[in-house]
Amino acid sequence: MNNFLKIWGQTNTAWKIKRFSTSAKDVDLSKIRNIGILAHIDAGKTTTTERMLYYSGRIQQMGEVHHGNTVTDYMEQERERGITITSAAVTFPWKKYQFNLLDTPGHIDFTMEVEQTLNVLDGAVVILDASAGVEAQTLTVWRQAERYKIPKIVYVNKMDRADADIEACCDSVKKKLDCPPVLLQLPYLKEDKLAGVIDVLSLHLVTYGKDGKQLERAELTERSDLEIWTRAMEARRNIIDTISGYNDELAEIVIENDSLDKISTDDVTTGIRKATLSNVVVPVVLGSSYKNIGVQSLMDAIVMYLPSPKEQNGRFQCFEDSLCARAFKVTHDKQKGPLVFMRIYNGSIAKNQKIYNIQQDITEQNNRLYVAYADEFKDVESVGDGNIAVVAGLKRVRSGDLVCSSSGACQKAKTKMLKSLGRKDDATIDDLFGRGAKVPEPVFFCSIEPPSLAAQTALEQALEELQREDPSLRVTHNEETGQTVLAGMGELHLEIIKDRILKEYKVDADLGPLQIAYWESPLERVTNKHTYETKIGTSKQSVTVSLSVNPVGNKEVKRVLRFDKSADASSNIAGIHPKHMVAIKTGVDVGLMHGPKISSPVVNTEVVLHWFEAGRGTSSSMITATVTQLVQKLLRDSGSDILEPIMNLEVVVPDEYLSTILADLSRRRTSVNNVFIRGNSKVVSAHCPLSELKGYSTILRTLSSGTATFTMEFLEYQKMSSVEEEKAVKEVRGF
Repeated sequence: MNNFLKIWGQTNTAWKIKRFSTSAKDVDLSKIRNIGILAHIDAGKTTTTERMLYYSGRIQQMGEVHHGNTVTDYMEQERERGITITSAAVTFPWKKYQFNLLDTPGHIDFTMEVEQTLNVLDGAVVILDASAGVEAQTLTVWRQAERYKIPKIVYVNKMDRADADIEACCDSVKKKLDCPPVLLQLPYLKEDKLAGVIDVLSLHLVTYGKDGKQLERAELTERSDLEIWTRAMEARRNIIDTISGYNDELAEIVIENDSLDKISTDDVTTGIRKATLSNVVVPVVLGSSYKNIGVQSLMDAIVMYLPSPKEQNGRFQCFEDSLCARAFKVTHDKQKGPLVFMRIYNGSIAKNQKIYNIQQDITEQNNRLYVAYADEFKDVESVGDGNIAVVAGLKRVRSGDLVCSSSGACQKAKTKMLKSLGRKDDATIDDLFGRGAKVPEPVFFCSIEPPSLAAQTALEQALEELQREDPSLRVTHNEETGQTVLAGMGELHLEIIKDRILKEYKVDADLGPLQIAYWESPLERVTNKHTYETKIGTSKQSVTVSLSVNPVGNKEVKRVLRFDKSADASSNIAGIHPKHMVAIKTGVDVGLMHGPKISSPVVNTEVVLHWFEAGRGTSSSMITATVTQLVQKLLRDSGSDILEPIMNLEVVVPDEYLSTILADLSRRRTSVNNVFIRGNSKVVSAHCPLSELKGYSTILRTLSSGTATFTMEFLEYQKMSSVEEEKAVKEVRGF
């Protein structure tokens, strides 16, 4: 039990916080924890982060979300709305460890921020509301973390509430997240109020002073605390029984002792750590961040059960002494210019260092280097392995790009990695070292226009910078209407973008009405041939191309352009010049951007190239235009279905309004999956077309007298009925 108590015994008041030094390299890699805070809306992410900063000594006074004075919610829009919009990075010490923490948004409209953050984390804290358990967005962030194989611990917050239920929370973790919870603490109530936590492993009662800084640990004994001790011992046996099923070493110790009561705390914590890092169990701790209870225990659990960079990112060691880092966030500062947040996987990055962008095959030089503290940046000379650096002066790097010191270092690391895997194939860097964050498809779009021609340049610059910051924001130009089209994840997302353009770039842009991002899907296979000849000056241009459009249903299409495998076609295609092949691919992509019915993107299709001929001197733009025309003709001949986005909807409503809400949903083409109880409320889980949910928040407030809430996230695209398709065509075309 010595190691366990060693972590517990160090008081945070003894740790004197230093200001940032000129280097961020002097921390032992095993003492670093790169973690993210993930949760549903209003579960308490930002409040918990604020308490961590306070107990670490980084801040002298705690801010509150409702007061708009927290460290990590620094944007004006965040403080006005009391929500997190962008992920914020803060570095702070805890005992003899360093935490690099990222506080992420809980709203589904800003899921891209979560995705970018998860891509570079070593571990995550998933926060639950003790009265609600696993909610809709909790499930989403959990799946995102699972995709990146990130070890997690669960912190059940708001245990001070009268309807808090730790057992129900653990049950929801087991059922909804499909992961066995290991409950490490029990609530300690005094006069029916949360006064502390019972540490199950060490059999200690931990109570907290008014601001939570003064905590006391008292050992539980069978003689003086029979009831609490009995509960704790039963919970301890359950933990050992669960973990021994995943850890052979612990199972052997249990067999040797022939008892679950004689196992040392160090043996149990070692078993829990191994099982957590293998993602087979999830440790659960509890508290109330707002009431300043349990946050120090959470930080100790992070130290004990979440991995260091050394444990989580071994594959990057093939870069040896060279730098390897991934960009995961870009932001623009008025004075400093574009700032790129990078997670250092190997080596170190220095001020004024040249770096090679592997994905884009370019070299750039940084001019300043910082360590982030929310919206404050401290100058440093270098940042070492395992840390998060903020780099200024990089104009081309985007979120998800992997960078290193040189192209030679990249090739050397790739060769070493392939050798270690026993492979000789031509694998890409993405295959070997992971890809950047997955960019979700936007579901809403609208036109955006400057207030005057004089503001056009400023608006274009604003959109360019915002798109680099937020990959889920899509900006396109509709050549038919001459409009700039903005596509995003939801109504709030686009509203925030408009607000930022106004307040940060001083452009009062006009947004058109919100429209649904429909897709189109071809109906049948069609083949055709097209020849185009023209004369430009003295140069004769000629192109002959034969293509097929082939529907593939819901099958995932990795390559849209495929080649005819017949002997004659293969011989012809093999002779196509690489420059012409690029022009053909561009023509196909442009042709599929606008379907025949409502000019929506065309999906669920492959384009097969059968034949291609181009006269000498024919320009690439002529080839692209010819291919685009033929693809468009094929789509018209094939016809298309319109696909609409379907949302996963969850409505939390008091019992007295349930029938009213269900009656309203039935009028919205909604498929209700389940209605279950959560505390004193009913929860309706359903699938509903996005077109039926425009302005739903206002309607829901009206129907429930302001007592119901809802969350939604994109589920899938589905084919529309002929009646609904006719309505969609009328809505988009206006006739």
